[in-house]
Amino acid sequence: MEQYHEPFILTGNVCTDGKQLEHQYILIENGKISSTGNENAVPASFSGKVIPIPTSHVIAPGFLDLHIHGAGGADTMDATEEALETMANALVKEGTTSFLATTITQKKEAIDRALTNVSTYMNDHNRPGKAEIVGVHLEGPFINTKRKGAQPEEFILEPSIEQFDRWQELANGTIKLVTMAPEKESGFKFVAHLKNTGVIPSIGHSDADFIDVKEAMKAGASHVTHLFNGMKGLHHREPGTAGGALLLDELTVEIIADGFHIRPEMIDLAVRLKGLDQVILITDAMRAKGLPDGESELGGQVVIVKDGKATLANGSLAGSILKMNDAVKHMIEFAKLSLPKAIKLATMNPAKKLGIDDRKGSIEIGKDADIVVLDENIQPVLTITRGVVAYKRS
Repeated sequence: MEQYHEPFILTGNVCTDGKQLEHQYILIENGKISSTGNENAVPASFSGKVIPIPTSHVIAPGFLDLHIHGAGGADTMDATEEALETMANALVKEGTTSFLATTITQKKEAIDRALTNVSTYMNDHNRPGKAEIVGVHLEGPFINTKRKGAQPEEFILEPSIEQFDRWQELANGTIKLVTMAPEKESGFKFVAHLKNTGVIPSIGHSDADFIDVKEAMKAGASHVTHLFNGMKGLHHREPGTAGGALLLDELTVEIIADGFHIRPEMIDLAVRLKGLDQVILITDAMRAKGLPDGESELGGQVVIVKDGKATLANGSLAGSILKMNDAVKHMIEFAKLSLPKAIKLATMNPAKKLGIDDRKGSIEIGKDADIVVLDENIQPVLTITRGVVAYKRS
């Protein structure tokens, strides 16, 4: 793969933080964005390579996926360096430059191994030239059996501060977000503990009613995992988990915009009610992403992948095989968003949620040079991670 030796410049149309800027330049050096502006104002002292991007394409910040289990045949729960490396190399092909390695409800020892592995990988192998792991999303096991979805029921636990603290120690502090059911016994105390230790408590795989959601929010919950999926739905006499997620402005919501998990009209409704700043695109993808149709695996369960959908034998959805660039494309169709606004849902919004918008999420001076170039069909043609070309379409 051709490398551009730093410093180098990209010129073209830029989409960042919900806006489109035309005829721009971006100077990349030492893995960072060191200068930006109108392409007629490139610093006179610059003598490096200039890469012009066609006007039919856009230059955007790299995508950040807060909820992804696997890709390219690998899964976070494989608990190997090779699995995380496979994921990190696969994701750049869809424009994703950062992600939270996401676990699933499993026996404690399996989660132990996965967390230790992610922590070691982040410390030793998080190099430029592939997607960067920016932490762990612990999905389960502190969830509600009634709303388990594809999470294996036999490993579901009651919320336990002691167990979480043990896992966070094993993870070396890398758990950034926890999906849990606050309505369970000690759930609100657990939410408060997460908040007080700097972890994002997220309501998900939950049978919480509207009052439970309000109480969880008061305790510190600020996020909702895959809105509408794995939760008590809307009802005119009980707004449920979904109603709380939509009505409480302080809560951000994840959306799987593949057209299977949520009907497009409901995605449109969610965006209208929440507003652009409170919606975050995720893929919730599993290991079969990027592979041909056939049988795969999630949490020890057989998954059938066919025609863009991943399901268990009983027909339950089992994660997705969604690519983030396609999620962005679908938001233009489903919610009638402009391209810059759709991109914001996969870049600045998740970066702000994680509190890493000082270095990720937009094209600004001083931030990491995490960049994707998208063609007119919103397909990646070039992905750069921290200044290094990670993917270039042939």
